[in-house]
Amino acid sequence: MIRLEGVTKRYGAMPVVDDLTLTLGEPGLTSLVGPNGAGKSSVLSMIARLLTPDAGRITVDDHDVRTTPGPVLARLLATLRQENSLVARVTVRELASFGRFPHSRGRLTAADRARVEESLEYLDLVPLAGRFLDELSGGQRQRAFIAMVLAQDTKYVLLDEPLNNLDLRHSVEMMRLLRRAADELDRRVVVVLHDLNFASAHSDRIVALKDGRVLAAGTPEEVVTPGVLREVYDLDVPVELVGGMRMGLYYR
Repeated sequence: MIRLEGVTKRYGAMPVVDDLTLTLGEPGLTSLVGPNGAGKSSVLSMIARLLTPDAGRITVDDHDVRTTPGPVLARLLATLRQENSLVARVTVRELASFGRFPHSRGRLTAADRARVEESLEYLDLVPLAGRFLDELSGGQRQRAFIAMVLAQDTKYVLLDEPLNNLDLRHSVEMMRLLRRAADELDRRVVVVLHDLNFASAHSDRIVALKDGRVLAAGTPEEVVTPGVLREVYDLDVPVELVGGMRMGLYYR
């Protein structure tokens, strides 16, 4: 499990994460939702040691994130940030191979190559494996980055806004893919989402943050309610069942 105990992160005098205690990494898919500035991305960055907390403790399967050697942590969790840019021109297969670095330190074995090919096949990227990233559509490029994450072969997968800059079709495909990875590959996926309805449709658990604190955590049935959404977003959001899923009608 991923545990945050009394975690605080400040920028100047302003806390973006405020004395947060939270458990993540349950089986399945967990979504972090909340308004801009709620601390969602900061939480993921601190778990991945991309950001240093000012107070508190974070552990991944009892490994202290602050002191655990990088290669050990990288074999426990894989992270995909919101902004992904590569200066070097690389192919889809080369990008996926980067996911094996914690295991092979850049010297790919036959087992590493097999894992890369499995991730490409899983994401239907084999026909594009020799293409350069700048030759791909936004949706294809995002799948290539997910292939790198899956090739890393970690128990935990942290994704910050994986739907960023994707159109509706590719957003739907991405959420279905992450749901499959959680179910079929036994990955424990933690994802930051702005779209509440995608979170409701695909998550086992939703954590709603505001001002760096948890306001609600539970199943979609427990979190996607008018009362909780009013508290989180300062907005009256009607909620209706659509196909058995709780959908917020915030477009009205």
